[in-house]
Amino acid sequence: MAEMSVQLVAVERRLWSGTGTFVVAQTTEGEIGIMPGHEPVLGQLVEGGVVKVRTADGNTVVAAVHGGFLSVTADSVSILAETAELADEIDLGQARTDLAHEDSDERARAAARVRAAEQSA
Repeated sequence: MAEMSVQLVAVERRLWSGTGTFVVAQTTEGEIGIMPGHEPVLGQLVEGGVVKVRTADGNTVVAAVHGGFLSVTADSVSILAETAELADEIDLGQARTDLAHEDSDERARAAARVRAAEQSA
């Protein structure tokens, strides 16, 4: 099966990097799926989105991302997020509580965290 290099990076740290076979991300133009050999593309990530990476060993990495960009070449995908959190690091109870936050930006982050955690479970 064809593979590509994938990096998931937030401003404060690198969350995951490795080899993947499929990446799904939510951009301002809609959801996009990337496989090895994809045409080069640059996309803006949505505020409060979810990124999924199918790894070369068959596992799935799920992360809540908030803003940033997706850069694709024929053999690599780079997700450069303003903030991001891996699904297995998310406190689902706290994320659900944060859905009631008054600030719409914080609600969007909480919703992404809930979706990422639920998709990973």
